[in-house]
Amino acid sequence: MNKTNFVIEPGKQVVVITRIFDAPRELVFKTMMDPKLVPQWWGPRYLTTTIDKMDVRPGGSWRFVQHAPDGGEHAFHGVYHTIEQPARVVQTFEYEGVPGHVALETATLEEIDGKTHWTTTSVFQSVEDRDGMAQSGMESGVIESYERLDEVLAKLAPRKK
Repeated sequence: MNKTNFVIEPGKQVVVITRIFDAPRELVFKTMMDPKLVPQWWGPRYLTTTIDKMDVRPGGSWRFVQHAPDGGEHAFHGVYHTIEQPARVVQTFEYEGVPGHVALETATLEEIDGKTHWTTTSVFQSVEDRDGMAQSGMESGVIESYERLDEVLAKLAPRKK
């Protein structure tokens, strides 16, 4: 199983997340940018994700809503700044439950030997914002999302053993 790695250095406004996916980057990129596929992997398993908006172009916006079994909702939104298919996406990220705390995220996909090395660098407006996000359960949510993404990728392009 692939491991998701986090670099969260004390006193810095940055979180760096890396993971290797056993799929070509074109497929990983498609899976991260396709509004029909994103709900299959984005967020923890116990939540259902719906895509309210996903205008995949520079200047386009996105909004995802997660629905909990108890009826609670968690919404996230942002704006796409750069889309370089299949190598890089730069976007903002904001949790609507704590408005005004916007991060700038850069996702970079590099293919090495048929596998995709995904690095996301999130820059927060302050160390306090970064710490709040880190303490919110971000790590467990990202790990579970990436595990679910592995499952979706395996269905779309099963690897021969």
